[in-house]
Amino acid sequence: MPNIAAVTTIYRKWSHADVILSKILGGYSHPGLPPSKLKLVSLVVDQDDPNDLSRDLARHYGFRLCKTVEEALTLGGDKLAVDGVMCIGEHGVYPNNANGQTLYPRRRFFEQVTDLFAKCKRSVPVFNDKHLSATWADAKWMVDRARELRVPFMAGSSVPLTWRKPSLTLPMKSVLQGAVQIGYGPFEGYGYHALEGMQSAVERRLGGETGVAAVTCLQGEKMWQPFDANPSLKAMLDSGMKHVTAHAQGDFRKIAQADKQSASWLIEYRDGLKAVVAMLNGWVHEGDGGAFIFAGQVKNQPISAWQFYLQQPDPFAHFAYQIAAFEAMVRTGQAPYPIERTLLTTGILDAVMISQAEGNRRVETPYLNFAYAPTDWPFATDPIPLALPSR
Repeated sequence: MPNIAAVTTIYRKWSHADVILSKILGGYSHPGLPPSKLKLVSLVVDQDDPNDLSRDLARHYGFRLCKTVEEALTLGGDKLAVDGVMCIGEHGVYPNNANGQTLYPRRRFFEQVTDLFAKCKRSVPVFNDKHLSATWADAKWMVDRARELRVPFMAGSSVPLTWRKPSLTLPMKSVLQGAVQIGYGPFEGYGYHALEGMQSAVERRLGGETGVAAVTCLQGEKMWQPFDANPSLKAMLDSGMKHVTAHAQGDFRKIAQADKQSASWLIEYRDGLKAVVAMLNGWVHEGDGGAFIFAGQVKNQPISAWQFYLQQPDPFAHFAYQIAAFEAMVRTGQAPYPIERTLLTTGILDAVMISQAEGNRRVETPYLNFAYAPTDWPFATDPIPLALPSR
C-alpha cells in the first residue's frame, strides 16, 4: 500500500483538502472506481482554522500531524519515507498581488518538497492541486525544478476528469476551427477550471499543442466582440449555452456585461486557432452540475458541445478521479497527462489577470511558445453518485 504525505493550506469542511484527502482516508462514496490503496501517513497544515478537521482526523485514522514538510516526508527520520506527495494550496487567508491573484503558497510547498528530494537524492511523484502558481515565473520554476530532479509531476483541475453530458470528446488530430468555453465564478479561482477544461479538449487538435501567442480580457460591451466578428464562434457560444442547466431569465448579453466579474477571454494560439472563454457571471447560475461548458467546431462536422458535470455537494465525487490519476502515477512513475497542460493554462490565466488589471490590453505571450502531445487519459463515465446526507 503506497504511503503518501500531504501539505495543505487549511483543512476544514469542503476545503480542497477535505474533498481530496478525506476520500483517501474514508474511501470513495460510489462504486465507479476500485477502492484507493493510498494511505495518508503524514500531513502539514499551513494555517489554523476555527473549523479545522485535521486534528480529529489524525486521532481517528492515525496519520502524523507534522510541523514541517521535511518531517512529513521523512516521518521524523533522515530518509525519504513516503511514496508520493500531494500539495493542496487552496483556501485559507493569503494576500493578493496587484493583479488580484491570491498568493497561495504553492511554489513554497513544492520548493520545500523538492529541497528534501535533493537532500535525500531521491524523488517520488508529486501532485499540485489546481494551477501551479499565481504567476508564470513561479509556475515555470516549478516545472523546471521537477525536470531537474526527475520528479513525476501532475497538476491541475478535476474538471477534465469529471463526467461529461453528453459523454463526448474530440477525436485526436481533429482539424479544429475554433472553441468556446463557458465558465462562471471568480476570475482566478474558477476561471482556471474553465481554462483547463477547454485546454483538455483543444490540445487534441491536429499537430498537438504548440502554445499561445496572445491573450486579451474583454469586459462590458466589448466582451461580445469575438463573437460578433466571427459567426462560427457565435454559433459555438449558442450551442454551448444550451447545456447551461441554470441561468437567469432575460437578455444574457445585458445581464452578463453588467457584471464586473463577467468577461470574454480571447486566446490566440500560435497555430492560428482562436478560442474564447466566456465568463458569464450574472446570467449563469451554478445549478445542477455547474456551468463549465465546452463547444468546439471540427472541420466538416457539427459543433461538439458538452457540460463538464461537477457532482455537488457531498461527496464531490469528481475529485475521486483526480485521486485515481495520482495513484496511477505513484504506481507507475508516469504522469497520466502532461504537466505542460497545466503550465500553459497557468500562463494563460496569469496573462488574463494582467490584461484585466491593465485596462483590458492585449498581452503578448512569447514565453508560452512550447509544444506538447496530449494523452488519452479517461474521464468519468460510470453512474454519478447521489449526494450524501449533510455532515
